[in-house]
Amino acid sequence: MPVSIRTATAQDVPQILAFIRALAEYERAPDAVSATEADLLRNGFGPNPYFQCLIADLDEQPAGFALYFFDYSTWLGRPGLYLEDIFVHPEFRGRGVGRALLQRVAAIAVEKGCCRLKWEVLDWNTPAIDFYRAMGAEFPAEWLNVLVRGEALLRLAGQVEGASEAKRAATRECAAAFDDAIAEAAE
Repeated sequence: MPVSIRTATAQDVPQILAFIRALAEYERAPDAVSATEADLLRNGFGPNPYFQCLIADLDEQPAGFALYFFDYSTWLGRPGLYLEDIFVHPEFRGRGVGRALLQRVAAIAVEKGCCRLKWEVLDWNTPAIDFYRAMGAEFPAEWLNVLVRGEALLRLAGQVEGASEAKRAATRECAAAFDDAIAEAAE
């Protein structure tokens, strides 16, 4: 049976969260996921969604997913597509699921007039790196990822003093979860 790629719906939120947790496990950070079904429902399927998601089915089972959103190139004056997560359950790898997901995401980028498709991969994940290279991906060494989070984000926003304790706590919690994920992945 061929791989089937479909757009996720609100009813897929439990499966999306299961994919996210499985990806975190694979990336050696099983306790780093703090996202909830309510978060995904609100942020992906509400009136102003922040992300889009595809589900790959194989043998009538959910085999993988791709979660993405659009960005913008000021130099080119055109949109781009950022692939936040792509994951295929290990038992479905080598059967064309990852290729089908990546091809569909690329097709969406082309359909939407995007000038690029970007994503990140952990430096130790050589199977993924090799797969992405085979698909034509480049790894430009001159560009570094930049990240501002936690108290630094509050300071940059000028809100350390003015932010409510709830917002400060939420920002700290997000940063702590990220720190835990990095520490686990490094072990």
